[in-house]
Amino acid sequence: MRVDALAVQLRPRPMAEAADLGVLLVHQHARSLLRTWAPLYAMVAGLAMASIEVSGWLPMLTVFWLKPWLDRSLLFVLSRAVFGEATRFADLWAQRRAVWGGDLPATLTLRRLSPWRSYTQPVGQLEGQRGKARRQRREQLLKGKRGAAAGMHMVFGNVEAVLGLGLLALAILFAPEGTHRQVLAWLFESGSVANELVGNLAYLLVVGLLEPFYVAAGFAMYLNRRVELEAWDIEQEFRRAFA
Repeated sequence: MRVDALAVQLRPRPMAEAADLGVLLVHQHARSLLRTWAPLYAMVAGLAMASIEVSGWLPMLTVFWLKPWLDRSLLFVLSRAVFGEATRFADLWAQRRAVWGGDLPATLTLRRLSPWRSYTQPVGQLEGQRGKARRQRREQLLKGKRGAAAGMHMVFGNVEAVLGLGLLALAILFAPEGTHRQVLAWLFESGSVANELVGNLAYLLVVGLLEPFYVAAGFAMYLNRRVELEAWDIEQEFRRAFA
């Protein structure tokens, strides 16, 4: 990685502060994310929703299981953002084989439920580590940081659940007076395509809103760990001093 070209000021931070840096990164590069990842997510979400006639829970399960694959596009955008580079969908499409392919079976099976997947994702995608080298690098990054990475993962999982329930609660809140119980019963009624559609749309909307922040938080924590291991902050200062 070209440390001298990084557009962010790196220094050792607590892992929680590093996650906040990731959230700020999303705010600063929201335009690149909207024009690059949003069309891809909209296409995947639309195809997932087409399966609702097969089973009411299938759209949610499809998007849930494809999150690590979708996260690859987010990490691609964010990895360019730290160098101050804007990204268009054409850039993602040009690198589609490198971003979307490679190690996909393990990504969607063995590592799908990893409690620190956004933190260790750059090891394979950005560093290109495979096999034993990947496992050793992963263990190096996780040493002493498992709790922080898993904690961040759990926080975002809880926020996702709360936001999803909050959207459903809006339907009850804005229901006509005297119909709140009926609306509540309808939302959780099984076998109704209409309420299954509402529930799936709420989940997909929350994922589309929250996933960029989740990936960015993990990526920023990864960068922070590399600062600790490789003293990038000192290298940055020396390169700027003697530029």
